[in-house]
Amino acid sequence: MKILVTGGAGFIGSHLVDRLMEEGHEVRVLDDLSAGDMKNVERWLGNGNFEFIKGDMRDPEIVRKSIRGVDAVFHLAANPEVRIGSQSPQLLYETNVLITYNLLEAMRKEGVKILTFTSSSTVYGDAKKLPTPEDYAPLEPISVYGGAKLAAEALISGYAHTFGFRALVFRLANIIGERSNHGVIYDFINKLRRNPEELEILGDGTQRKSYLHVSDTVEGMLHIFEHFRKGGRTFDVYNLGNEDWITVTEIAELVSEAMGLRPKFRFTGGVDGGRGWKGDVKIMLLSIEKAKETGWRPRMNSYEAVRRTLRELLKSV
Repeated sequence: MKILVTGGAGFIGSHLVDRLMEEGHEVRVLDDLSAGDMKNVERWLGNGNFEFIKGDMRDPEIVRKSIRGVDAVFHLAANPEVRIGSQSPQLLYETNVLITYNLLEAMRKEGVKILTFTSSSTVYGDAKKLPTPEDYAPLEPISVYGGAKLAAEALISGYAHTFGFRALVFRLANIIGERSNHGVIYDFINKLRRNPEELEILGDGTQRKSYLHVSDTVEGMLHIFEHFRKGGRTFDVYNLGNEDWITVTEIAELVSEAMGLRPKFRFTGGVDGGRGWKGDVKIMLLSIEKAKETGWRPRMNSYEAVRRTLRELLKSV
């Protein structure tokens, strides 16, 4: 297939590009490099099956130019930072909702018939049912980031049903691994390199969430994409996460151990009952039963994913 990957120089996107290229697809990447890095895809430069377009998806013409001639789109471009929602809601709207609208319009005009979108567990908000299944309701995001992801999902569903193409949505748990440049593990490593004696931990440390390694994430996306392609649904949603979870304090202990340090932990206390920041979902565990029914399951649990990510990031960060 000829596939467009938006955000393909980013953390998850570049790992997806690697797999698609290794499988022999033609891959075109559209990325403005605001969160991505050319180093993540440089191994493919000069390969006849690879094309890179630097461009901002807020420009409809760039999006339409990028989508011409492709068979499918994997839409991963977004601002990945949940916390920015309290600082710049407009930027979150533009880099999640507006760019998705521009992509959908380009798909409609160019006749592209299949879209895969990476959404987020944050669309569930403080779910009262754990593990949380895809049909949980009401969806009540507590961050602008989660609201923007849910708005993008709704637009995608509306366009797919109205204009006759098919769309697959993945609601992702916390994705970690090599090339990540944000998130709690990355932050802890950098904080301890600055001050090995003390580690600031946002919130009360009891935040408990599911973590999935990026290799398992990409494997799940491509496996379920093939399952979806062979089916007949216009629009479908799958959670991708792990069946266990881990606290922020436990992650801090693993990071400290991996770095050979014994820092004093200083908890900020957080907001709204120990959250790291306003809009932080304190407890998250996704049901992955639907994904498992397709034959996929993660190879690593949350603890194993954190340990592997530590090995990877300590080599590169």
